[in-house]
Amino acid sequence: MAGSVKRPERTGPADLFYNEAEARKYTQNSRIIEIQSQMSERAVELLCLPEDQPCYLLDVGCGSGLSGDYISEEGHHWVGIDISTAMLDVALEREVEGDLILGDMGQGIPFRPGTFDGCISISALQWLCNADKKIHNPPRRIFHFFSTLYSSLARGARAVLQLYPENAEQVELITAQAMRAGFNGGMVVDYPNSTKAKKFFLCLFAGVSGVLPKGLGEEVVEQGSKHQATFTNERMRFKNMRGKSAKKSRDWILEKKERRRRQGKEVRADTKYTGRKRRVHF
Repeated sequence: MAGSVKRPERTGPADLFYNEAEARKYTQNSRIIEIQSQMSERAVELLCLPEDQPCYLLDVGCGSGLSGDYISEEGHHWVGIDISTAMLDVALEREVEGDLILGDMGQGIPFRPGTFDGCISISALQWLCNADKKIHNPPRRIFHFFSTLYSSLARGARAVLQLYPENAEQVELITAQAMRAGFNGGMVVDYPNSTKAKKFFLCLFAGVSGVLPKGLGEEVVEQGSKHQATFTNERMRFKNMRGKSAKKSRDWILEKKERRRRQGKEVRADTKYTGRKRRVHF
C-alpha cells in the first residue's frame, strides 16, 4: 500500500499550513533538503534501533516525505501522517516508499496499540502550542497526541521529536504533557551554545526507563578553573561510530543497492566503477 493516502473526513480548512507552491519549495530547495536530511538522520540515531533489523516506524508531520526517504534508505518501513494535503500530494508525486495518512496529530494518532517500533517527527510538534481555532486548547491537544502516541508504540520503543520551541514555557508544557501521558525521557539539545546549529530533540521512552542520550557538542574541557563548551569542526556521525559504512561511500552504495534488490526493485549491476569518485570538471 506504499504511496497511497488515506483521506479521512475533514472538518477544518482544506490546508492549514502550506499551499502547493510552499509544499514544492520543500523538495526543490537544496538547503532545506540538507537540513531536513541531517535532522532525520539524527532523530533515527537517537531511536537506537536494533542493528540489521528492519523496523516499522511512524513519521509524524511527514510533509513531502524527505524524512521518510532517510528511513527507507536505512532499510526500515514507515507510515507518515500530516495535516497538509499539499505536502502529501508532493510526497505522492515523489513516489515515496511509505504509506501516507491525512490527519491532525492534535486529534490523536489513529493506530492500534503497539503498532510501531519507533516514531520520529521533524519540525512539527511546536504547532500544537498554537490555537489556530477557538476550539483549540493547546495543553489538551498536546496531551491527546502524546497519550495516543504512547498507545501506538510497542513497549520499550522510543519516540524522537525534533521541534523549534519559541520559549522555555513551550518546552515545559510539551515535556510535562508527555510525562503525564506515561512517557519517560526528556529534552536532548545538540550544540546548546551555538545560535545556528542548536537543535531540540524530545527523546521519549514508552513503557521503560532509559538513559537520556547526550546532545552533540556537549563535550566540556577544563581550562584552569573555568569550563567551556567545545565544538567539533565537523559533525560526528553516530552511525559511523556504530560501525556502519560512511554515507555515499562505495560500501554504503553497495548496501543500498542490495537492499533495493531484496525489495524486488530493478538495480544496475555492480561494477568496479560503482561508488567511484569522479574528477571535478570545469
